[in-house]
Amino acid sequence: MDGLKYTKDHEWVKVEGSLGIIGITDFAQHSLTDIVFAELPQKGRQVEQGKTAMVVESVKSVSDVFAPVSGEIVEVNEKAGKDSGIINRDPYGEGWLFKIKVRDASELGKLMDAQAYKKYLAEQAH
Repeated sequence: MDGLKYTKDHEWVKVEGSLGIIGITDFAQHSLTDIVFAELPQKGRQVEQGKTAMVVESVKSVSDVFAPVSGEIVEVNEKAGKDSGIINRDPYGEGWLFKIKVRDASELGKLMDAQAYKKYLAEQAH
């Protein structure tokens, strides 16, 4: 999706001002298959770019979700905590996971835009 930034670990971030809204990509939710549990991070927790922020559990595996940028977690998606299937149904909308107050906007430069992420996925498929 255009307007988002992506990690190689298949997280996305949408930046609105100093806030980053984070989720996992459609590719990630599809690879995991049915997500049965989301262990959301605590509000107020500081996270570092590329480090584990939370865990999602699917019928297939347990996977870390990494912070695409560093900052403080200011909001979590309680809906996704109660009904983790929402992550499968709407990974870019209602299935967002948490929001971060971005500490260093220059870190966004290390992430891929939609076109680069599509290319990355195509390369991974071969």
